[in-house]
Amino acid sequence: MRPPRKYAGIRTTVLRRDAVVATVPVALAALLAAAGPAGAATAGASGVGDPYFPQAGNGGYHVGHYDLNLRYDPTSHRLDGRAVLTVRATQKLTRFNLDLSGLKVTALTVDRVNAGFRRSGQELTVTPRRALNKDQTFKVAVSYTGVPKAVTDPDGSKDGWITTDDGAFVAGEPQGSMSWFPGNNHPKDKASYDFTITVPRGHTAVANGVLLGQRTAAGKTTFRWRQSEPMASYLATATVGKFKVEQYTTRSGIKVYNAVDPREAAAAAPVLKKLPSVLDWEAKLFGPYPFRAAGSIVDRAPQVGFALETQSRPVYDRAPDLSTLVHENAHQWFGDSVALTTWKDIWLNEGFATYAEWLYAEQHGGPSAQKTFDRLYATAKNNELWSFPPADPGSGANIFGRPVYDRGAMALHKLRKTVGDQAFFKTLRTWATQHRNGHGTTAQFTALAERISGKDLDNLFRTWIGTKGKPTAP
Repeated sequence: MRPPRKYAGIRTTVLRRDAVVATVPVALAALLAAAGPAGAATAGASGVGDPYFPQAGNGGYHVGHYDLNLRYDPTSHRLDGRAVLTVRATQKLTRFNLDLSGLKVTALTVDRVNAGFRRSGQELTVTPRRALNKDQTFKVAVSYTGVPKAVTDPDGSKDGWITTDDGAFVAGEPQGSMSWFPGNNHPKDKASYDFTITVPRGHTAVANGVLLGQRTAAGKTTFRWRQSEPMASYLATATVGKFKVEQYTTRSGIKVYNAVDPREAAAAAPVLKKLPSVLDWEAKLFGPYPFRAAGSIVDRAPQVGFALETQSRPVYDRAPDLSTLVHENAHQWFGDSVALTTWKDIWLNEGFATYAEWLYAEQHGGPSAQKTFDRLYATAKNNELWSFPPADPGSGANIFGRPVYDRGAMALHKLRKTVGDQAFFKTLRTWATQHRNGHGTTAQFTALAERISGKDLDNLFRTWIGTKGKPTAP
C-alpha cells in the first residue's frame, strides 16, 4: 500500500497503501496461543490478540479455504453472498466467532446442519448443534445480504467495499474484508480462495489469482477466480466496474490479467506495459515470483486515495506511476507471500516495498538509494518522519504513517551499507524464500540478517526501527 496523501512528503503523486485447502500457516501457533491452554475453554476467542486491532481475527480454529459466491448490483449496491469456509478446529469448540461488519445473515450451517448465531458489532458468534472436537475439519456456510459499507480505520480513512460510479473498489487493509464476507480477519490466518461473482452484463468482476472462466446468460455475467496460494483476508478483492481487459502470459509463465477503467487507459498503458520487466527485475533480487498470476486493476475512484497490493493483482484508484507499480508488486514478496504476524510489524511490508522503489530508481537511471537516504536524513528533527519508530507505530492510527515507509526504507539502506551488498541481497532473498506463503516477524528478520552477515546488528536496528527521534548521525 502507498502512504496516504497527508504523508506525501517528497512525492508529488502518492497513493495510499498501497483450490485445495492451504497448508496451515507458520503463525498458527499464535492462533493456538490466543485460544488458551488446551482444554481450558470450549469457546473460541473473539480476537487473536493483536494490540492494534484487538477484535480482529478469532481463536480456536484455522480457515483453510474460502469459497465465496457473490451477486452484486451496482445500481442498488446490493450484495448477496454465500460463503463456505473449510475450517479445522484447533481446540474443542462449543462456539466460535467470525468477523462480519453490517450485512444481514439469512442462514448459517455447520456441516449442513443449522447452527445458532448472534451478532454483536463485527462479531458473528456461531453455536453449532454439536460441539466440535480438536483437529476436526468442518464446513461453515453463511448466507447474507445487504448494502456493504466501508470500514472506517483508526486514521479516519475507509477500506473494504467502497462504492464507485460504476461498481465497487474492494481493498481491505487493514480491516475491510469483513465488510463483504465473513471470516477470520487477521493476517495470521491465511487461506486459499475461490470466487464466483455475478454482475450485470457489461461489467467485469476481478478477484485474485487465475481466471477459471466467465459465462453470460440472462443479462448477467459470472466470473470464476481461484487463488490457490495462501492469502490473508485483507488482500482479497472482488472489484467490479466497466473495465477494458488485457490478458497474456509472460515468458516465465505468469498469467497476467489487467482490468483498466477506460477513462484511465491512456495514462495507465505506458506503465502497465512495464509490468513484465518489473516482475523480472524484482524476481532477480528477491527470488522467484511467488504466485501463478499477476496483473493490475486500475479503477477511477478519486474518493479512495490509495492503492493496495491485493494478492497477485494490485488495485489502483487511478492510473499508477511507475514507482507505485514497483511498490505494489514488491509487496507480492514482502507482505503478501511473506505476511506480517502482527500489525506492529507492518514496516516489514511497507519499508521493504519503499526500498524496492529506491533500488529500482538507482538501477534505472534515477537517483541512487544513498542520495534518497541523504535527502530524507536532511529532514528537520521535528518532521513527522521521526515521530515514532517504524517497528512500533504505537497504534492502528499510525500504521500508514511516514516513518513506517520512508524510515523503514532508510533502515534497510543502513543495513545494506553496514553488511555490504552481497550479504544484504542474500538476506532479502533468503527472507522471501524461507517464509514463502507464511509469516515473519521483526525479530526473525533481524536474526536472519545477523546470521547471514555475521555481524551484531542490535544497535543498528534499535536506532533505525526501534527508537523515535532523528538519529544523531546518518
